[in-house]
Amino acid sequence: MQPLKASKALQVRSALTALALVVAPGVAVVGTAGPAHAATKISHATATSMFRQAGITWSSSGNCSDRNNPACTSFEQLNLASAQGAQTLKQASGCALNITGGTETGHASGTYSHWNGYKLDYSKYTCVGNYIKNTFTYIGVRGDGAPQWRSGSGNVYADEGNHWDVTYYNCGGC
Repeated sequence: MQPLKASKALQVRSALTALALVVAPGVAVVGTAGPAHAATKISHATATSMFRQAGITWSSSGNCSDRNNPACTSFEQLNLASAQGAQTLKQASGCALNITGGTETGHASGTYSHWNGYKLDYSKYTCVGNYIKNTFTYIGVRGDGAPQWRSGSGNVYADEGNHWDVTYYNCGGC
């Protein structure tokens, strides 16, 4: 088999991108590493509806949802898989779940960041803490000293002292 020439490779990539957009019309699909790493973004309203249906609460120190205000808790541009991951955690654990951090500014940057829709912060409740520690695999401390646990699906739960910082790479088996 001969390698694709650059122009042919570009045509194939363009066709795949177009196909991805046809498969999910009206849904914003973004990603920099191709279709395998694309993330479906949802609105704040969609996320809060999903959380409300699952019995998940949310709060903010500023009692607001402005993505550009670090005192708010926003879900604008949250990855669909992150919202589904929260629903999976709630259902699997049976614990109360309160989200204290979403996609608002003020968190650490990076590819798998809050701003990019991959992370949610949760209140530190005994029930959810026991579930995480007893169900997932301890994987050591993060660079900042936060102990971490990895779920079977690969999502990472970090104990940041006063809250859980969760990185959702997928929906957690939804």
